[in-house]
Amino acid sequence: MAEARLASGLWVAAYLNRLRLAAIPAYLARRGDETAGAVIVKLATMDGQARAFVRRWDFASDSRIWAVLAEGPEADVDATLAREAARDRDLWLVEVEDRQGRSLLEDEGLRDG
Repeated sequence: MAEARLASGLWVAAYLNRLRLAAIPAYLARRGDETAGAVIVKLATMDGQARAFVRRWDFASDSRIWAVLAEGPEADVDATLAREAARDRDLWLVEVEDRQGRSLLEDEGLRDG
């Protein structure tokens, strides 16, 4: 049975709302294709470090997961994201700012959506 996927724009709107309800600052840094654009979530921990997550297929679990695309100094992560955006005009980028490192991506409805 094929996995149903939520349109990217709808998923991003729901994710931003979930973050807002948890009082985690976040904003849309780049708007991609409304239906099928890839989504990257950048998590800045406000100490000069960051991590970027992207959806990948996990063959072990036969499902989609959030995988680390880049991590380390925020400037290095930003450079990786700039390269990704240059390659993919349909890309969405959500930036989350949380000193505790919370992204909520592991929560039900977000981790495999």
